[in-house]
Amino acid sequence: MQSAAYSPAFKALATVLVFGACAWLVMLWQGGKLGAGSSLATWFLAALAMMLYTWWCIVRSVTTLDGEQLKQTWVWTKKMELRELAYGKLIRVRGLEWLIAPRLYVRTLLGKFNVFYAAEPAMVAEFERLVKELAEFRGR
Repeated sequence: MQSAAYSPAFKALATVLVFGACAWLVMLWQGGKLGAGSSLATWFLAALAMMLYTWWCIVRSVTTLDGEQLKQTWVWTKKMELRELAYGKLIRVRGLEWLIAPRLYVRTLLGKFNVFYAAEPAMVAEFERLVKELAEFRGR
């Protein structure tokens, strides 16, 4: 099963923020407030490059749950083998799930942890099922 990691509203908000910052840079440049080659321009461009890369990762991020692992594409690909899981908790902001995607916090028997996001109700339901099965299997 696959799901978008982030909601369309969150992706739209990220898009507005990032491209608003791009427009602000252009306005500063045209207004002569950023001199070519100045350290301020360099820092602004570096921050903007990081914002654009993070935006790209948000827009294309996908969470996958199969019979063997949880996986999410992001700046780096996050993976957790299901057989190694010891604990899981579904974290959500009720009423704002249209904006803030529910997330699954999982921890292995060795204490390694990760967080996986899911914007689609079918994947959230699978997260709930996984948390319930983990609790029953581990006796909690």
